[in-house]
Amino acid sequence: MKQLKDISRDDLRELLGKGWLTHDGMWFYTVNSHLGTEATSRLNKQAIKAMAPFEVQRLLRIMEMSKEDLKDTESVVQFMRNAMSLILPDSVVTTFHLEVKPAGSIRYRWQKNECFAYKGISRIGVISKYECGVMYRIECWMRELGLQFKANPELILCQMHETGCCEGEYLLSLNNNVS
Repeated sequence: MKQLKDISRDDLRELLGKGWLTHDGMWFYTVNSHLGTEATSRLNKQAIKAMAPFEVQRLLRIMEMSKEDLKDTESVVQFMRNAMSLILPDSVVTTFHLEVKPAGSIRYRWQKNECFAYKGISRIGVISKYECGVMYRIECWMRELGLQFKANPELILCQMHETGCCEGEYLLSLNNNVS
């Protein structure tokens, strides 16, 4: 029988990331069964927003970074990629893509039908009313990092369900020296 000292860092990260996703999904399922999808989505977003300051601070600390290190679009994308790789399993990290685009833009794209929230919320049958918590979390991280941005499109409902794909961009403001 393996003990903690015998388990690889990658296997441990996968275990913890999948555990977090399972908890998140079961929380949504349970609350949804009591309060309905609209209330559950609202509470989910409130929790995400409340969690963001703690999460971003912990991520910056473990990566030995500060908000001031995010000087350009490339450094923001690198932070996001590294942060996601720390807390999410490979099944998520490998299906979500971020890239730097000209003029201070960050392009995001989920592989078709691969968003974990889309798959989970579809399974419980309430995807048509689900408000995207995944991209909202990323937006809360950016706000917590002090970044000003414009989302295109501005998401509310699940874009994968609404249009068949989830992709868009964040145009970072040049006023805060991010380009």
